[in-house]
Amino acid sequence: MADLKEQHVCINFFFLLRKTAAETVTMLREAFKEDALSQARVYEWYSRFKHGDMSLEDQPRSGRLSTSRTNENIKKFRHAIMFDRRRTIDELEALTGVSWKSCQRILTEELRMKQVAAKFVSRFLSEDQRANRLDVCREMKDQLKTNRDFLSKIITGDES
Repeated sequence: MADLKEQHVCINFFFLLRKTAAETVTMLREAFKEDALSQARVYEWYSRFKHGDMSLEDQPRSGRLSTSRTNENIKKFRHAIMFDRRRTIDELEALTGVSWKSCQRILTEELRMKQVAAKFVSRFLSEDQRANRLDVCREMKDQLKTNRDFLSKIITGDES
């Protein structure tokens, strides 16, 4: 997502130029596409500015800080997933005592993983994996040059 602070500055700028909130929404959507703040958020910022609060910082929120997304828990999750990649979030929740939503956030945001066919895998290939994939593709290309029937012998399937 685009930096929210950057959009707050843009909203402030348009406000100072006496643009309407509706015009600002249109311009933000054009500039930031799907990452643009919603119409409701833009109108909230306009309301703040009209009442004299020109601060670009979000209002402080009540509630307590997250105690589940600690380095220790992240290491536990990394170890648990590398030990058995077929573990579900429910199993990880029971294993670690961390809430389901926090488990999901640790896996997706901290460990940058996504679920593929009930198995968590890294979203990005390592340099070795990229090099290996390139070598395999080149070998297949070379085999195709010598044997035109080569591709008909490859079995494919989905991720499950």
